[in-house]
Amino acid sequence: MAALSALEKRAQRKARNATGMDMNLVALIDVFTILIFFLLSSGSGVETLVSPKAVQLPLANTNQAPKDTVVLVVAGDEILAGGRRVASVREALASPDDLIPGLKAELDILASRQAVREENRERIATDGQAVTIMADKDVPYQLLRKVMATCALANFSDVSFAVRQRMDA
Repeated sequence: MAALSALEKRAQRKARNATGMDMNLVALIDVFTILIFFLLSSGSGVETLVSPKAVQLPLANTNQAPKDTVVLVVAGDEILAGGRRVASVREALASPDDLIPGLKAELDILASRQAVREENRERIATDGQAVTIMADKDVPYQLLRKVMATCALANFSDVSFAVRQRMDA
């Protein structure tokens, strides 16, 4: 076997590398374009609260987005705080005072668990923490008043109510 010259070696390398397959990038670009549009449309800044089926939220005209807070659910025959049952509606309504003991205990636990940035500690100490109440539209005001009073006693004085946004044509 004779030794190849530099020119022949180069021609042989070029022929070996030229046999590679071409990749069709058009289909790949289409897939990435669809993926980008999907991510942009689903990643918008709209926040929603998931309401249980037992809660029929009232309608309201509002453009304000919900805040990330502790969520209290008042529905059916129970009161839930952070997803845990803390009291029954019947016991809360039968109580002569405004304090709901189970709710107060759970709010105290939730307040101690929340991570608060150092610059917000003073504001929370004076203004109170935020809570969102998801109550059925048929819940009596007397019960809502007791829930709000218990929240205030637990230093959750920034109270918001969850509503469904009215879609007027």
